Amino acid sequence: MGLIENFISVLKNFRNFSGRARRREFWLFYLCFAIINVVFQVLGAIPGIGSIFGIIGGLVSLVLLLPSIAVAIRRLHDIGRKGIFLLFFLVPLVGQILLIIWWVKEGDSGPNSFGPDPKAA
Repeated sequence: MGLIENFISVLKNFRNFSGRARRREFWLFYLCFAIINVVFQVLGAIPGIGSIFGIIGGLVSLVLLLPSIAVAIRRLHDIGRKGIFLLFFLVPLVGQILLIIWWVKEGDSGPNSFGPDPKAA
């Protein structure tokens, strides 16, 4: 599955906070999210019409907030952590570093309490 297909798959699955998400699904979604944000930042710097792109970029980020939270929680489920651990992001530096370490970590092999192994599917 390519970058765009993965991004669309996460968008379609935005209401699902249960189950597990592979590292690839998580990181490709955030890569595409970052690319979209950079494009709108560059377009927002254009004199005269930049403010329109700034507003559109803000709205796009707001729309993508729920899918990004859902895929982050499913990624935590893949390593056997509860979704509440996503609140560690609110702890400056230490919590954010801990979450990044968990998101990089390989998921549990085989089924865990959050569902079957997504690699096996």
